[in-house]
Amino acid sequence: MSSAVQAGGPARPEPPAGPRKSVTGTRTVLVAGFLLPALVLLGALVVYPIGYSVYRSFFDQAGTGFAGLDNYREIFTDEAIFTAVKNNAVWVVLAPTVTTALGLIFAVLTERVRWGTAFKLVVFMPMAISMLAAGIIFRLVYEQDPDRGLANAVWVGVHDTFTESSAFPRARPLPVHPLEPGGGGAFVTRAPVSAGTPVLLPLVGVAPDRMPSDARPARTPAPDPDGGITGTAWLDFTRGGGGKPNVTDPQELGLKGISVEAVKDGKVVAKARAGADGVFTLPAEADGAVLRLPAANFREAYNGVSWLGPSLVTPAIIGSYVWMWAGFAMVLIAAGLASVPRELLEQARVDGAGEWQVFRRITVPLLAPVLAVVLVTLMINVLKIFDLVYVIAPGSAQDDANVLALQLYRSSFGTAADLGVGSAIAVLLLLLVVPVMVVNIRRIRKEDRR
Repeated sequence: MSSAVQAGGPARPEPPAGPRKSVTGTRTVLVAGFLLPALVLLGALVVYPIGYSVYRSFFDQAGTGFAGLDNYREIFTDEAIFTAVKNNAVWVVLAPTVTTALGLIFAVLTERVRWGTAFKLVVFMPMAISMLAAGIIFRLVYEQDPDRGLANAVWVGVHDTFTESSAFPRARPLPVHPLEPGGGGAFVTRAPVSAGTPVLLPLVGVAPDRMPSDARPARTPAPDPDGGITGTAWLDFTRGGGGKPNVTDPQELGLKGISVEAVKDGKVVAKARAGADGVFTLPAEADGAVLRLPAANFREAYNGVSWLGPSLVTPAIIGSYVWMWAGFAMVLIAAGLASVPRELLEQARVDGAGEWQVFRRITVPLLAPVLAVVLVTLMINVLKIFDLVYVIAPGSAQDDANVLALQLYRSSFGTAADLGVGSAIAVLLLLLVVPVMVVNIRRIRKEDRR
């Protein structure tokens, strides 16, 4: 026979001689040629900057003298940089956790409403806004002035609903007026009052445009026929001048709503409020008493919360971050929720489990891989946070809101630039990101093996 036959079947042909190829049949040299441009770019844009940053971090500010670990030591001894480290720790713990939790809640709840798609669209819309634009938006939202800042406008509105505010926070008497300080911010008459003689309580210090809109010209009342005490509380100020002190001139307005108390032997025996023309009437028990304008009449108007002050600036900025990224978390979690077997949820409900038990014992465990992806992604993201802090935090509170990425910029390009310290901060950021990336890579490989 011209060809040998192996036992059990025909002989297999020998592979042709020639250069070895990869699994896909592509020559190794050709693969290297395609990868080379990408590797060059990766080395120039990633590997070289990382290596040079590590190298530069061991030199002094001028870059000529070897500094050893001094730059790294300064990170934990310099107050501003150490504040940035602490704030980054707050960011890493708080921002991803809150964002992921809100995303989970939104994803679960929107499955149960008819307009869930529209709600998801609204929640996800902030992702289309750049960090710079979001920072400008929230810088306005957190303005201290309630007339400009939305957060304080809402806060002041709620506060004033339950706590009455004064309309005359800076009102005060002049030395020629029959009033004097009574302690605690109140004002009292210089002498006791008597029935039959109208009491004049003039004040100044209220801008005419801040007067109540329905205030009317002040007038001096007639004596009370029942023996009570009558009087007038008004703004003793005439626009353009020409008015006389302690006289209710025609152009002067009454202090509508101001509270008047009659005090005898340290006890309040009667109270009254002035009308639109400033006139008030106290019962006969007030005869011989000293009249007092309580301090509540002059309490400064509530001006809201200092959102961008030293104590709240970091939580306020984290709030803006959550506003931006909650939609991202919601979309990813909703995609994972769509793959959850519905029969497991229905079976649990049939077995008597409540909605909270189904959510805690079944939904959350099944979504654990997705939640881990979202959490790790956000952790890496917040370690690099810069834009929001730089734009939202005012100059007076920027040191209190400082984070490592912002401090890296300030140390490297500020007025007293120190590239050694800046490089050390960059290396520290890299070291903080690497463990999170390693955990993420291990999780991905574990998922692939399933």
